[in-house]
Amino acid sequence: MNQPIPHIVERAPAKINLYLHVTGKREDGYHLLDSLVVFANDGMAAADEITLSPSDAYRLRLAGPQSALLQNENYDKNLVTIALRGLASKLGRAAHLDVRLFKNLPVASGIGGGSADAAAALRAAAKLWNVNVNSEAVVHTAKETGADVLACLYNKPCYFSGIGDVIDGVNGLPRTYMVLVNPNVPLATAHVFKARVGDFSHAARLPSLPHSAEELAAQLSARGNDLQEPAKLLCEPINDVLSALNAQQGCLLARLSGSGATCFGLFARMEDAEFTASTIRQLGNEWWVAVSGF
Repeated sequence: MNQPIPHIVERAPAKINLYLHVTGKREDGYHLLDSLVVFANDGMAAADEITLSPSDAYRLRLAGPQSALLQNENYDKNLVTIALRGLASKLGRAAHLDVRLFKNLPVASGIGGGSADAAAALRAAAKLWNVNVNSEAVVHTAKETGADVLACLYNKPCYFSGIGDVIDGVNGLPRTYMVLVNPNVPLATAHVFKARVGDFSHAARLPSLPHSAEELAAQLSARGNDLQEPAKLLCEPINDVLSALNAQQGCLLARLSGSGATCFGLFARMEDAEFTASTIRQLGNEWWVAVSGF
């Protein structure tokens, strides 16, 4: 009797920069950052999905509502492929895997979709190959694959610094809900950084652990996203998205995440977040909208 082929399924949630300060620039051109990051923990609307199975060769298959922009991509350059081949090489084995990537997250949208996918693929491969996710091989592969991949590997609130590769966990953030909105305009991170002008910011971690969503939003309002203004110059619809979020009842804070063009609104109540998402969908702009929480 043939044994069923094992398969591992991993959720790849959106990464949200609650604030993002650009604190400097290295000689190699990479910018230094200070950010508080959370992940979309609820549901699949704000997450991709990775499925891994053993195979006789490496294959990457794409599906999902946001997969169209990746269909013509050279799969060798996909972060999922880079991560899995990197880990296999460190373990001295072949990356003979059948990989299915189901894309719900918009591409080039400032919420770490590619990094989240690579991290989920590493978690899945670690399970399939019986490797500890905290092992040197997995952690080093995450760091080598991309600056955000290490944070996405653990999917827990954290501060990150350096180029995004220095992680400090944050425990005890208050339950908060968010509406994510993207105007369906891809925005290249490199272009946004190039458009940034002005002095660098200081690191500004929260002075104390907030006890409510309202207190969290108040502390975040004293910080910002240093990439929001250059992103708005490159993508005018971001202004419309922020205006739509700010106009909604119960919205505590509206801001761009990362290099955009995804914006988020924070809410203390899921009911307000869901009503906001429904209202924005009815505007008829064909924007991508998702509700989640952390």
